[in-house]
Amino acid sequence: MSANSAGERAVVLGASMAGLLAARVLADSFAEVVVVDRDELSGVTTARRGVPQGRHVHGLLARGQQILDELFPGFTQRCVDDGIPTGDLGTLRWFFNGRRLAPAPTGLICVSAARPLLESHVRTAVEALGTVRFLEGHDIIGPVVSAGGTRVTGARVQSRAAGSSAVELAADLVVDATGRGSRTPVWLGEWGYARPAEDRIKIDLSYTTRTFRLPDESILNGDLSINPVASPEFPRGAFFSRIENGLCKLSLTGMLGDSAPTDSDGFLEWTKTLPVPDVYEVVRDAEPQDDATTFHYPASVRRRYERLKRFPAGFLVLGDAACSFNPVYGQGMTVAALESLVLRDHLREGVPDPLRFFKDIAGVIDAPWEISTGGDLGFPEVDGKRGAKVKMANAYMAKMQAAATVDGRITRTFMRVAGLVDPPQALMSPRMIARVLRNARIADTGEVRKAA
Repeated sequence: MSANSAGERAVVLGASMAGLLAARVLADSFAEVVVVDRDELSGVTTARRGVPQGRHVHGLLARGQQILDELFPGFTQRCVDDGIPTGDLGTLRWFFNGRRLAPAPTGLICVSAARPLLESHVRTAVEALGTVRFLEGHDIIGPVVSAGGTRVTGARVQSRAAGSSAVELAADLVVDATGRGSRTPVWLGEWGYARPAEDRIKIDLSYTTRTFRLPDESILNGDLSINPVASPEFPRGAFFSRIENGLCKLSLTGMLGDSAPTDSDGFLEWTKTLPVPDVYEVVRDAEPQDDATTFHYPASVRRRYERLKRFPAGFLVLGDAACSFNPVYGQGMTVAALESLVLRDHLREGVPDPLRFFKDIAGVIDAPWEISTGGDLGFPEVDGKRGAKVKMANAYMAKMQAAATVDGRITRTFMRVAGLVDPPQALMSPRMIARVLRNARIADTGEVRKAA
């Protein structure tokens, strides 16, 4: 072991993207890292049962892509070499409120891979570390706690093979990365601890997705994706992306119980109802490669572990198990990547103190949570508190999106903030506010634009 090792073994529950990135940083501080998952993982490049959202269009935000290159040097180039399309985030075809944002280069790379393939690339890179072992095809029974309940000392798991018995994996640290279905709140109650409070925004979102092959990719005019984003005025949205192997994937999004049909005719007719015709014009003559599937996402949930007064040592929670975001904003994988950097920092001092760790990842979660929940609360039908801050932010965001239709510099700043590279304050400087207000008026009134 290295001199700064935190212990002999760490166990990660769940081979999600959060679990894989946690394993990557844990490998620097533990002699062995064991990643446990109920699914088969070896050689898998298709959607897994444990990741039902994996069938749908996923966005790896720019900051997430940067972190993957930091943790796995050369990661993006390996994706390119494997035929995964990439492009500048600001030059994609973005539509807000039915109007296209003026394209502008941001210097930020969009890696346009289907989620299973992207996950496979990360898993391969983690396996190459040599000290990480995957225990696939195993159910997670739960953490093992000490006699006094003050410390987690390992995890009980059981192979899904017939006739198997549960086994205990001793560990110096156990990390829950099992996603939004995490049972940690239940386990805490069983151990005599308080359960974390939850912030919940019910959105009743649906993704209905189909994969296509275009007869002629020139119809895209070189664009990597076409994204009419849902808004209160136009609540139906879509994400159309070129992916690997010359294929394209289209996810139709419905809010508040609205959902696109899965039959071919109904799917195509629903596409016609989007606020712009661009997506329909691309897929109407495309060749479907699979049947449409639907994924329902009832609510965004943030578990407030940072507010707890007591928590067992040797146990952490991260990724969707801590905060599950509306997937429309594409924040989940990138926030998990940011949390892995927080974990790396804490590991420099040994096994992390859970409450300190939770307070620090809360700082990572705050901005994306405000972005996504603020946007969701822009829909009048969504239940939730709308204080002055939310109302002012949504009013300003509407003007900013209008201004970005005529000013690429605003698009650039917006995409860097949405990509979690720059802080939200970048959109709120006096100079930017003046630029937004001026160009929003131009966009809404059709004034002849003066040179900036």
